[in-house]
Amino acid sequence: MERKPKIIILDGYVENPGDLSWAGIEALGDVTIYDRCPNDDDEIIRRIGDAEILVANKTRISRRVIESTKLKFITVLATGYNVIDVDAAKEHGISVSNVPGYGTASVAQFAIALLLEICSRVAHHSEAVHQGKWASCPDWTFWDYPLIELSGKTMGIIGFGSIGQAVGRIAKAMGMRVITQSRSIREEGRAIAEYVDLDTLLREADVISLHCPLFPETQGIINKANIAKMKDGVIIINNSRGGLVVEQDLADALNSGKLAAAGLDVVSEEPIKSSNPLLTAKNCFITPHISWAPKESRQRIMDTTVENIKAYQQGKPINVVNP
Repeated sequence: MERKPKIIILDGYVENPGDLSWAGIEALGDVTIYDRCPNDDDEIIRRIGDAEILVANKTRISRRVIESTKLKFITVLATGYNVIDVDAAKEHGISVSNVPGYGTASVAQFAIALLLEICSRVAHHSEAVHQGKWASCPDWTFWDYPLIELSGKTMGIIGFGSIGQAVGRIAKAMGMRVITQSRSIREEGRAIAEYVDLDTLLREADVISLHCPLFPETQGIINKANIAKMKDGVIIINNSRGGLVVEQDLADALNSGKLAAAGLDVVSEEPIKSSNPLLTAKNCFITPHISWAPKESRQRIMDTTVENIKAYQQGKPINVVNP
């Protein structure tokens, strides 16, 4: 009887807190699942043992880990793979695969949810009603925050890949003018937005939504100098990468009133630190990196991970990030 390959899942809980099934992966090998794993090389090496296949999420897989184990394949339960030393993996003949494109719909939906919460203050007013403020109001209605209509305003999207385009389509459907700054210009993008340079976007946008990768040229793209180029009262949305924002500069602009509000699902260091200046900034809405987390999106991650492992076992790995 052929021995099943050992498969280790190092930090599976966030992907599957109990509402999905590991059965697809379990059918492919002798699987050990850890819900969580400390970022400690010695413990990671101990848990991996002599496993052939590693399924990782946010646990850092260093050169030392790679050189101290017998891994032959790593697949990441995410699109981002910066936690894996892919160069070391390549040097040791280890393919690393990821899960591209699983969250386009959910991330775009969440970006718009952040924007609509800022503009309509749904949660705040629902809480006010439950506190009795409507029942005791002398008028038939009330609101205690200015409400914002988006139709006719300009949405500026930095980064116009699949997620940026999905956000653009929703914004356009709400009657917004959509402009974008992107490294590449695509014909399908032209049907949604007008391509402009960054300074034009900063100058003309009422809402700026970030959907670009974190590259050296985009690191801290929302900074004091670029904020100064924006019109007063701009709304910033970021559910892409926390490093796109210089957080102290954003906090200062919110506190001064230069910016109207920010909706963030990501920060520079996660989980967020109690010292993060955005926690005390005015009109700053922060959620705990959950844009990707609907069950439907996580099921796509699971399904693609199964296909990644199958393809590796067939000698034709797919979604490889270190070819």
